[in-house]
Parts: sequence; structure tokens; C-alpha cells
Amino acid sequence: MKDKQHIVISGDFIAYTSLSTDEKKILEQSLYKLFDQLQEKFDTFSRLIKGDYLECVVPDPANGLSVMLAIKTFIKSLEIEDKPENNRSKVFQTYSIRLAMGLGTLDRFDITNNIIDGDAIYRSGRAISDESTHNKERMVIKNTLFFSSDNEELTFNIETILALLDHLLARATSRQNEVLFLKIMGNSEKTIAKQLSVSQSSINQHSTASGWNGMDKSIRYFSHLLSTLN
Repeated sequence: MKDKQHIVISGDFIAYTSLSTDEKKILEQSLYKLFDQLQEKFDTFSRLIKGDYLECVVPDPANGLSVMLAIKTFIKSLEIEDKPENNRSKVFQTYSIRLAMGLGTLDRFDITNNIIDGDAIYRSGRAISDESTHNKERMVIKNTLFFSSDNEELTFNIETILALLDHLLARATSRQNEVLFLKIMGNSEKTIAKQLSVSQSSINQHSTASGWNGMDKSIRYFSHLLSTLN
């Protein structure tokens, strides 16, 4: 019997130092609420490390892209900085976080003792480290979504999709990201409209403008590709 495959998502905030202490607190509090929602819907385990780095274990690999995009759109929907004062602040608002999925086994996954160890977390961690902009004066952001596995063809196919999704999300407004997040979490347009106190046609316009159709198909394709792993 082959070892069970997991996806681990590692996340590194971009231009985190541009946030004030109060803004960092707001971000942290919001993240813990997100972690609870992800656990309820996808049975994930998430943790925040040193404020600017997160890790999330996704037991069912088929849910990997949904969880990655949920994290990305949730953070981009937060209006933490009202008036960006410098280029680093603008970079945070545009890109928010760099995320990498690592597909592989976990030798140790002990929630009680907060232990995650194995190939999946090594892969996601390495992918994030390779793209880090910490302590770099000039930040060149080409991509913020990454995938790593021991299957070269699978990795190529997924990274191609992620590059296109990256392009869409970089241009989405905070309200569009909020709508995308709620859709990823399984809410209907009627429910979202009621929750945000706007018309259903407005939600539909936000969905169309942010490329939800393509995102939804990408999620379904990813789920299909990875559904047979375990």
C-alpha cells in the first residue's frame, strides 16, 4: 500500500514590514478566523509562524487549489492599509502573500504537539524560500503561486494554471476578492449578495470581472487530477 499523499501550503507575506503594528494585529486576528473556516470546510490544520509565515496541511490533495485560492483571496480582500505610503505598501496590497503547494508524504503529522514533518512540507518550504524577497531592496514579483511534486508532468500542468490565476488575482479589487473567497467556500451568489448587502447582479458582475469562470474550471481540473492519489 502506497503512503498517503498530503498537500502542505506554505505562505510568506510580501512586504510584511510595510504594515504597522496595529495592521499586523488585524491581519493576525483575521487569519485565525480564516484557519477556523478552512478547518471546518476542508479539514485542514493551519498555523501562523512569526507573524509573517503560515503553513497549512490539506489532508485531501484534491482540495489543495481551493485552499490555496481561499487563503489568497481572503487576504487580498482585507483592506488593512487605507492609504499606502510607499511602494512596499502598494506591493502588499497588490500581491499580499506568496503561496506554495508541496505534494508528498508526511512522516509525522501530530496536531497535538504541533509537528509537521515530511516531503510535502519540505517541498512547499523550499519553493517559498527560493522566491523570498526578504531583505531585498528591489522586489521583482513575477509569480506568487507555486506547486512542487516529484511528478514533473503534473508540476508543469499545475504551474501553468497557477501562472494564469496569478495574473487574474493581481488585478482583482478587494471586493472582487471577497466575492471570490465566498464562492470558493461554497456560497451561492444569492447567499453572498445577502451577506454583503448588495444585489445578486452586483455579485455576478464582480464574479465575471475577476474571472471566476476560469478559476472555477481550474479548481475542478485540479481536483480531478489529484483525486486519484490516495
